Amino acid sequence: MPVLVLSRAFLLIGDSLALRKVSQFTRIAPSQGNVRFLSGSGSLTLASLGLKSEVKTVSANEKNKLQQGVPTIEVPKRREQKRVSGRKTGLVREKNPVDITTAPFAAESFLELGLPPLLVERLENQGFTVPTDVQAAAVPTVLKNHDVVIQSYTGSGKTLAYLLPILSRVGPLRRETLNGYETGNKIDIEAVIVAPSRELGMQIVREVEKLLGPANKKLVQQLVGGANRSRQEEALRKNKPAIVVGTPGRIAEISAAGKLPTHGCRYLVLDEVDQLLAFSFREDMKRILDHVGRKPGARRGESNSPLVKRAARQTIMVSATVPFSVIRAARSWGCDPLLIQANKVVPLESLTPSGPVNISGTPSTISSSSNVQAMRDVKSLPPNLQHYYTIARIQHKVDMLRRCVHALDAKCVIAFMNHTKQLKDAVFKLEARGMKAAELHGDLSKLVRSTILKKFRNGEIRVLLTNELSARGLDLPECDLVVNLGLPTDSVHYAHRAGRTGRLGRKGTVVTICEEPEVFVVKKLQKQLSLSIQACEFSEGNLVITED
Repeated sequence: MPVLVLSRAFLLIGDSLALRKVSQFTRIAPSQGNVRFLSGSGSLTLASLGLKSEVKTVSANEKNKLQQGVPTIEVPKRREQKRVSGRKTGLVREKNPVDITTAPFAAESFLELGLPPLLVERLENQGFTVPTDVQAAAVPTVLKNHDVVIQSYTGSGKTLAYLLPILSRVGPLRRETLNGYETGNKIDIEAVIVAPSRELGMQIVREVEKLLGPANKKLVQQLVGGANRSRQEEALRKNKPAIVVGTPGRIAEISAAGKLPTHGCRYLVLDEVDQLLAFSFREDMKRILDHVGRKPGARRGESNSPLVKRAARQTIMVSATVPFSVIRAARSWGCDPLLIQANKVVPLESLTPSGPVNISGTPSTISSSSNVQAMRDVKSLPPNLQHYYTIARIQHKVDMLRRCVHALDAKCVIAFMNHTKQLKDAVFKLEARGMKAAELHGDLSKLVRSTILKKFRNGEIRVLLTNELSARGLDLPECDLVVNLGLPTDSVHYAHRAGRTGRLGRKGTVVTICEEPEVFVVKKLQKQLSLSIQACEFSEGNLVITED
């Protein structure tokens, strides 16, 4: 009798687990129409996002490519829907539920993502017809009012992934307008975009200006360090921009002077957020986070509440790499943020490593196997890169760089060195051998830096020598070769350097020139990034692969 009771108990437990398993997992089949996902609190549909449930293979243009396949979809337990105070208008901003979490968004055009027709037309004029993977996942999620962390490899289209949903609600390209959108009327600042470097800030401004067009380019204002502050303040007063892009120091400086009203701001974007966590940005970031999107007129007791401050704006964080420090910051700065990767959208709280996480994809200590897999799926490198290393003495590295450029017939080369004082000497050696080269670093004025980048884009400069500062923010799609004359400090810096080439689906090559005692560092990078870095030599004008 006791044996019979025990067996029934196990049967009941088994049935319960089986039912729970069935309720948590389902699969999309290409033949299905509207797919419904059932969870404990109700039904979720793909139709609510205005997207097709059928995963299709589409032919993208040169710059955009969608993945193929029919994935298995896991739907976690839905969180209770929250209502938070609206901005400026006093309306209630309600987050829409997450309809799908790990399924890719299949879209053949930007129009399917819910963007306004005029904005889609501007994209097509720029040559963008099919969204990249990260854009297809990010745009609908941001339009659903969720705070997000967007993570994808460098050159995958992350900038447009957050600019498009913002421009669909801010400025003349938005879907709904009230008696038109006249630039002469007073317009409050509705979006603040923070970047760690001047180059990245100016690159973002150029992207916005291209979409807005010449007639409305004054609606975006750059506030970067190194430029005349008085002129920037005058432009803010005169142009009344809707979007502000700048570096932390300058934004905080003008805000503290009372010349940058951002309390009613709707969007706060933190590009390269892992860099913005640096100690040197701490005070500036604190002011930005305390003032941007902090709704004026809140009750005295609520105004100091961190939850109220976070809820009064939509926070978007972006980076090619997401260490656990970013995860902690996102939980503090945003409201229930979601992690967006190329083919998945998952709650950030699902990633709970118990120790430091190496963002190259090899976590040192993680609490469960599912979290291990989640972090290994993080891809911080463009997919179409070839990686090599060669050995040379320190005094011969610049000459090895010249031989490398000739052997690979590279037209646009970015070479990284670890110390600024080495750049001038390297430029002198290359130009002495007839190779056009220039140095780029933070000690140069804004005008000189802009001139050098323009010449590099036009092909007047073949080799651009720079330091770690420019590993982020340089958007030079023409670059076909990256050379490390100085070793990157870790796998993250290697990934950001390598990401200067192979952008938007193009092919690229990364060559590391190291001394004999430094080979073990290259091997360590290879292991951490789970990629093949082949040993090579440059002989008689050719790249020859050698055995280690």
